Amino acid sequence: MQRRKFIKKSAAASAAFTIVPSFVMGKQHVAPSDTLYMGAFGVGGRGAGVIQGLDNTKKVKFVTLCDVDDRSAASTYKKYPKAKKYKDFRKVYDKHLKEIDAIMVATPDHMHASIALPFMRAKKHAYVEKPLTHTINEARLMTSVAQENGIVTQMGNQGASSAGSREAKEWIASGIIGKVYKVDCWTNRPVWPQGVPTPTEKQPIPKELDWDLWLGKAAMRDYNAAYLPFKWRGFWDFGTGALGDMGCHIMETPFGVLDLGYPTEAEASCTTNWVGDFVEADYSDSCPASSIVRLKFNTDTHGDIALNWYDGGILPDLPDELKDGETIGATGGGSIFYGSRGILIADAYSLNLRLLPSSSMALFNPPKPYLNRIKDGIEGHQNNFVEGCLTGSDTSSDFKKSGPLTEAVLMGNLAIKAFQYKKFKPGKKSGDWEPFEYPGRRKILWDGANMKVTNWDMANEWVKGTYRKGWNLS
Repeated sequence: MQRRKFIKKSAAASAAFTIVPSFVMGKQHVAPSDTLYMGAFGVGGRGAGVIQGLDNTKKVKFVTLCDVDDRSAASTYKKYPKAKKYKDFRKVYDKHLKEIDAIMVATPDHMHASIALPFMRAKKHAYVEKPLTHTINEARLMTSVAQENGIVTQMGNQGASSAGSREAKEWIASGIIGKVYKVDCWTNRPVWPQGVPTPTEKQPIPKELDWDLWLGKAAMRDYNAAYLPFKWRGFWDFGTGALGDMGCHIMETPFGVLDLGYPTEAEASCTTNWVGDFVEADYSDSCPASSIVRLKFNTDTHGDIALNWYDGGILPDLPDELKDGETIGATGGGSIFYGSRGILIADAYSLNLRLLPSSSMALFNPPKPYLNRIKDGIEGHQNNFVEGCLTGSDTSSDFKKSGPLTEAVLMGNLAIKAFQYKKFKPGKKSGDWEPFEYPGRRKILWDGANMKVTNWDMANEWVKGTYRKGWNLS
């Protein structure tokens, strides 16, 4: 189907379809209350892990499997021989829409919304890997469509199902650390190349890969192995960098605990790239090797809160309350909550909580748990979604929650892009470039209700994103 016709058809689907029982698939069909019929998109790599988690529930049947690269999908295809296999998600929509109750999307970030939205408009439940979307506008749209169509949704940030995330909320609500005024978050990511030049070499496209479909909404360019299978995360056109990869995990706890909502401003400082003596490289197509992002929020309960993000090996300041030999915790990342009466540290998935000074833990009597716990915690994140689809129960990271969380994460990326933004002119020597416009560190002021940067209109282009001709979202 041509892309233009596909968009019109998918937009009309919200009126043409209503939620109905699962499609009867022959003698082996199980009652809709017992089985969720799914289509999966992006079934290699991380997608294979999500599929395994869904399969472990024993309540999912995969009707279709879709991946643009037969190499990465090979093991999943072999495991589910009865599922129909496709490279183009639009063919799944055309041929199997009535057979599917829900979808799972675990493609590169830039294609999450393009794939999920047509099915969501047709009232199909949606499990989408983190970050939910590639742009703020897409996150706002996904959140709106999910609510309008009354579907069950879940973003794939499994820490949202952890007991620790709920425990942190109970502890802080008890007043043990007082009003929170600052949160420091950090990660050991990236663990893939960032701060690198744009590939220019044209390489042969592997026969198993549909390069045009892999690019999707991104601008056409020559194939280069520098993008696949995992390194796309470090390029803005496809990924969202270290912050996009881990922010929806690590920031989930402070976001939910403190009811942060939309940030009011964002600012960043990042690694500088050099190609020679005192020659700054224009590697702005790539996310920086390391960055510090400062977000500010205004909350009803705690007032103004500063949330600071550190990645690429940069760590936050060590609290004075740490004793010699004590660390801030897991090397992979975590959060430090600073309150008027104390400090709380949570690791990346909020599995472990502790108060500072450490001696206060012996005196602390934790409040009686009152928030609902998810069976099996982070390992039960996929089951939490399946149960939501089958029974109507709440999910840990529905788009009403994870959409605004993703927006906050992507607002941090807007600040990073603002720092990277420079206009260059050729230098005296071939290959040299000299900046003639250099904003440097720029603060982004954000009107969340109207989804608009108020002090630099250039950044609003990043809020909306760009789409290759024929791939615009309807």
